[in-house]
Amino acid sequence: MSLELFHSQVIPIRPKLFRFAYRLLNNEEDAKDIIQDALLKVWHQQERMTELQNPEAWCMRIVRNLALDRLKSKKYRLTEGLEKVDGIQSGHQPSPHLAAEQHDVMSRVHRIINALPEKYRTAIQLRDMDGFSYQEIADVLEITLSEVKINLHRARKAVREQLQNLHVYGLQ
Repeated sequence: MSLELFHSQVIPIRPKLFRFAYRLLNNEEDAKDIIQDALLKVWHQQERMTELQNPEAWCMRIVRNLALDRLKSKKYRLTEGLEKVDGIQSGHQPSPHLAAEQHDVMSRVHRIINALPEKYRTAIQLRDMDGFSYQEIADVLEITLSEVKINLHRARKAVREQLQNLHVYGLQ
């Protein structure tokens, strides 16, 4: 792989890789470290890039494996809470009350998603937040297409039920 190929195929997906790593680790600095390690690993295995059908899925798999290794290591501690919520900036400023309410709802959704088992959390991240197709998710996670659909269904159902319980009963 040439430097031009690396710049054209890998560098453009770096923000997506970062978001994925951040969602897995919940720590910005660790996510940056993982991305740096992943890019180095991709560069060192550059001969594989030319024979891959989906280089993006391969890069995502590398990020996932490095992040999971980091989570499994005894040194890793969850040091950052959910402090940032990515929002879409609009042309007008919402009222402070509405902005606080939206932030509160998004924080609850993120807490619920973060509490899901890893396989559900990863599937929902890849599909609903990063926009991957079912087949791309299957490639990244190295599972079958039906497993992707089952994991997504169960993840969405769990999130929906917890939000409904919170709304109706005030339960968390």
